[in-house]
Amino acid sequence: MKLNELFNIAQKELKDLSNLSNPDFRLEQAELISNENVWEIVVSFLVENTNKKISPFGSLTAEYQFHRMYKKVKINNDNGEIIGFYIYDNK
Repeated sequence: MKLNELFNIAQKELKDLSNLSNPDFRLEQAELISNENVWEIVVSFLVENTNKKISPFGSLTAEYQFHRMYKKVKINNDNGEIIGFYIYDNK
């Protein structure tokens, strides 16, 4: 399976997790786990930042309108089905 195929599978399956018109999907990492015949990939995409702080200083503090989410996904190498979806901490 090619990287572009992995990216398209993940993008198709995860697009509903963001309500943005352009969630800026990115393939961040891909690894073939040959003994399991699966790809572990990490994708990122933008979501609206719903954790904005209310500050009395208003525009003096940096508030971001969007937040980049990272998700790890396992994809079956034979049929391209997603077989796992995981929280991914990029720290």
